[in-house]
Amino acid sequence: MLAEIEKAVLRSNLGLTPNSDGRVIRLNIPALTEERRRDLVKVAHEVAESSRNEIRQIRREGNDRIKRLEKDRKISEDDLRDGQEKVQKLTDTYVEKIATIVKKKEQEILEV
Repeated sequence: MLAEIEKAVLRSNLGLTPNSDGRVIRLNIPALTEERRRDLVKVAHEVAESSRNEIRQIRREGNDRIKRLEKDRKISEDDLRDGQEKVQKLTDTYVEKIATIVKKKEQEILEV
């Protein structure tokens, strides 16, 4: 199996070269360069933006459901406004959590 694992690591385009002694595979992972750290920060920001977009989509779906309930006369206009405010508060809370997490992760990545 070692030969297959070595081939898989080489095909993975990770920039790693496996060294095998017949029993163990060793991978030398180089230290992160400043440029690679910046690239990783960009990836973290992209993931955060994707997460924010997902949260906003959930907000839209929630608001649409609340509007349908009001349209079907199952809730009042006041309940509609209250529901939309609650959905917005939840959205703001989770968007802020994402911002906090990505800021912390950026500091970790850039720390030498």
